[in-house]
Amino acid sequence: MTNHITRKVLDHAGFKSALTHIDAGYDRFVDELITLTEIPAPPFREERKAAAYLEMMQEAGLEEAARDEIGNVCGLIRGTGNDGYLVVAAHLDTVFPEGTDVTVRREGTKLFAPGVGDDTRGLAANLTLMRAIKQSGIRPKKTILLVGDVGEEGKGDLRGIRHLFTEGQYRDRIDGFISVDGPETARIVNQAVGSYRYRVTFNGPGGHSYGAFGTVNPAYAMAEVLTGLSELHLPTEPKTTATPSVFGGGTSINATPETVWFELDLRSVSQTELDRIDGEFHALLEKAVAAENARADISTGKVTVEAMRIGHRPAGAVADNAPIITSSLDAIKAFGFEPRLTASSTDANIPISLGVPAVCIGSGSGVGGRAHSLEEWIDVDREPQLRSLHALLAVILSITDLED
Repeated sequence: MTNHITRKVLDHAGFKSALTHIDAGYDRFVDELITLTEIPAPPFREERKAAAYLEMMQEAGLEEAARDEIGNVCGLIRGTGNDGYLVVAAHLDTVFPEGTDVTVRREGTKLFAPGVGDDTRGLAANLTLMRAIKQSGIRPKKTILLVGDVGEEGKGDLRGIRHLFTEGQYRDRIDGFISVDGPETARIVNQAVGSYRYRVTFNGPGGHSYGAFGTVNPAYAMAEVLTGLSELHLPTEPKTTATPSVFGGGTSINATPETVWFELDLRSVSQTELDRIDGEFHALLEKAVAAENARADISTGKVTVEAMRIGHRPAGAVADNAPIITSSLDAIKAFGFEPRLTASSTDANIPISLGVPAVCIGSGSGVGGRAHSLEEWIDVDREPQLRSLHALLAVILSITDLED
């Protein structure tokens, strides 16, 4: 049964008016999606897209629209109450490096371009929803804080949302969070997959591959660690993973390396499991270095290791029966979707870890594919896309509540 606030929103004349504004703005939504997609936003270089998004926020009538100290773009729709702010966010950055061709190719209702779905559609969707709220004269009880955030992808390490919650000017007022990110509105993320990420560097004295053979070799220590990682107990429930991913080192085929390195991604939906495998990983480092220094000649130096943490996304979960979850489920069901709760690593990790109710919800019908590749594509077929936007608006307003 739909909860009373969601039912109130669905029956509200202002909400119905907002839906007509969303429908009337469909072509503009697609145009803004294309415009934003074609502005490169490689990791740590989101400035141009942020500037364009800020202009769009200002044109839509959001108050106090500005970039914050770390590069997030923020704007407000003032609520009638004094209880707290609901953040509605989408991330500005993409995974693609500087120089990637981000020109959108359109084939009917399909749009092809790197970053078009992840997460540029979220940016365009949120802007469309805020504009509809303003145009319809809806008065939410909670203030809505619209955010286009930086640093969600890769080594950005959620820096935009981390700043918003720990140092930003609104940090003490936020009591709810929605990340609009992903291809499918029916997919509701309420479990935050946590991660520790490391760059692990082994150093040794090096030397000639033949003349100095028998000297300690950091590559053997690294190999011992990699083998140990493959033998860790990694439960399937809660799902926990350890993935060595990027490798490098050495100077010549006929030289024992002075330096070798790899990067490691540890993940779990359970912070307890994440901390366990993190501890076991560090124990592997100590054991492997000690073994290599005991095995071979250390007269010119020993093997050492440094594990530099380059990322940390905290794990956690929002209870299935929390109001933000039940409201999201009810609102999405009302538009014919079959919602499901799931786990992922998103901007919502930060508020979830801080005890702030948070979800991540996709901005489309689920038709599309190849995210994080040059062949990324989405379908913005009018009726399915509008249904997703309608459902997202219902979610937002079910959480903020409305004045009668």
